Amino acid sequence: MSLTNFCARTRTYKSASSSSRSSFLGTKERSSLASMNDTRLRTKTKSHTPKGNGKIMDRIQSSSSRKAKLTTSIISKTIEECRKDIDEAVEKKADIIELRVDFLEQKLRDDENLMKEAIEVLVAYCEREKNVPAIVTFRPIWEGGEHDGDEEVRLRCLWHAFECGATYVDCELLAIERFERAKQSSTTYEKKPTQMLICSTHDYEKTPELDTLFMEKYEKIRANKLCDIAKIACVCTDINDVARLKKVLEKAARDDYPCACLGMSEHGVISRFLASKYGSYLTFGSIRAGFESAPGQPTLEDLTNLYRVNTKQTKETKVLGVMGNPIAQSKSPQLHNKALITANVDDKCYVPLLVKDFEKFVNNKDLFQEDWVGFSVTIPHKEAALKFCGNNVDPVAAQIGAVNTLVREPNGSFRGYNTDYVAAIGAIEKALDPTIPQDAAETNSTILAGKTILVLGAGGAARGLAFGAKFKNANVVIANRSKERADALAEACGGVALSVEDVANGNFGDLKIDIIANTTSLGMVGDRVDDTPVPKKAIEKSGATVCFDAVYNPLETRLLREAKECGLKIASGLDMFVGQAARQFELFNDGKKADYKGMRETVLNASSSSKK
Repeated sequence: MSLTNFCARTRTYKSASSSSRSSFLGTKERSSLASMNDTRLRTKTKSHTPKGNGKIMDRIQSSSSRKAKLTTSIISKTIEECRKDIDEAVEKKADIIELRVDFLEQKLRDDENLMKEAIEVLVAYCEREKNVPAIVTFRPIWEGGEHDGDEEVRLRCLWHAFECGATYVDCELLAIERFERAKQSSTTYEKKPTQMLICSTHDYEKTPELDTLFMEKYEKIRANKLCDIAKIACVCTDINDVARLKKVLEKAARDDYPCACLGMSEHGVISRFLASKYGSYLTFGSIRAGFESAPGQPTLEDLTNLYRVNTKQTKETKVLGVMGNPIAQSKSPQLHNKALITANVDDKCYVPLLVKDFEKFVNNKDLFQEDWVGFSVTIPHKEAALKFCGNNVDPVAAQIGAVNTLVREPNGSFRGYNTDYVAAIGAIEKALDPTIPQDAAETNSTILAGKTILVLGAGGAARGLAFGAKFKNANVVIANRSKERADALAEACGGVALSVEDVANGNFGDLKIDIIANTTSLGMVGDRVDDTPVPKKAIEKSGATVCFDAVYNPLETRLLREAKECGLKIASGLDMFVGQAARQFELFNDGKKADYKGMRETVLNASSSSKK
């Protein structure tokens, strides 16, 4: 969900009049409330000991652990729907369940007694029936929530959550003084040592400067004796904003004070993926895609199965990642993390890095630290990555003039490699001769010798493919939107240049094209997916027998589809993508061999899931 859509949603409300309990509660809900009514007085007068208390206590006592607690928010409108979502969250191994009661139906929120009873039912279901600690959150509209009703009622309901046994209650920093006063008017109940108040603050526009984060947020929370845990969530407009959130967590660790810092938006998502490494008390994952309670929130399954936040990840975890802009469409995190798991590499985690300014990112020593050990580099940073390495570049990559892989060496410097060209050439050779091994891009095959390859683009991937073709003694033709860049690349690799207009019109002159190779992002999901760099008529005029497209999302672009219709053999970007990733994996892991077949299946499965 985009930040714009999320903020719009949190500010859209419809008033609803109160109605009788029987008119909106289902049969099961009425039954649950009735049973809870029988025990309410006992709950108020007697110490609450939920079923499975030992399990809950174990989780509470691990607050000093480096493992962040995986938390998922229940945002359904009815009690019955909430029950189903709680069941699913438990099945997906959530450590904590946040009951966002502000998402419940308006007519429930308008009735204090009904809301209190609903809280009792949901808390009991989590803590007693499912043995999972619950956070009760009743977020107001002014803090990005759904509740637009009486503030005193809201705060009394939060105190009631403690009274009926919730392990955690979340109250906003801006309301903490009113929350303290509300206790006097609502209950005499004193929260137990095993119950914890999360004091939260959210900024849906930006990540404040460090002084503000420290003094106006973290220190104010820590100074309040009622508060047990600080939760700070801010929109990140740049990946470097995460460094300030990380600084707050480092301060909290020194203070031995539980704290969660969460970056909202795609720019800040690494704060969630690396929550245990950074020392965040908890991190949030949606129960499923489309059920996010905050912008940029990953799924619970991804946090568990890919990033291993609450299992293998620790403060010492080494960071790998893919740098690019855009990066949301990349399947590299799924590919590499599953490959790490398959190879039993438990000390590394691979994350997506939305980097707008390459130099600013790599020079941010508060974020880009020594335990960041290797990176895949994609559009538009391949040439910047080459410059970053200085003279420490693989000779082939130096000649190509672009790197797609950075590997930190023992002395702390980075060495640059280019795994694109061997993978692209390998994919094309495989299309020409199916007997060539799929994962053996660096072969001695001479099948490309004397053939003419039309390379579309003049960026890092194009340079890799052009020089790779040159190494294989092929003839190279370059076409690019900037004729100047096309001419420069053609001269560098001993080829010729055409204008994109000539290519689009099928004007190839005396050239007989054997292979069409697209290295641009045109046709990629999110980038004019229905367009093609070479119209069908031009494909027919070219005389080509093979068409290669570096785009792998979607697996079959319009270019490949129309080329197939013209009778050409197809070389998918999937094979290039997996081939270059397999070589990267070896570089990242001291030569350990990648599971090529497994990596390919991962991408195919990810592509299939994204279509559902």
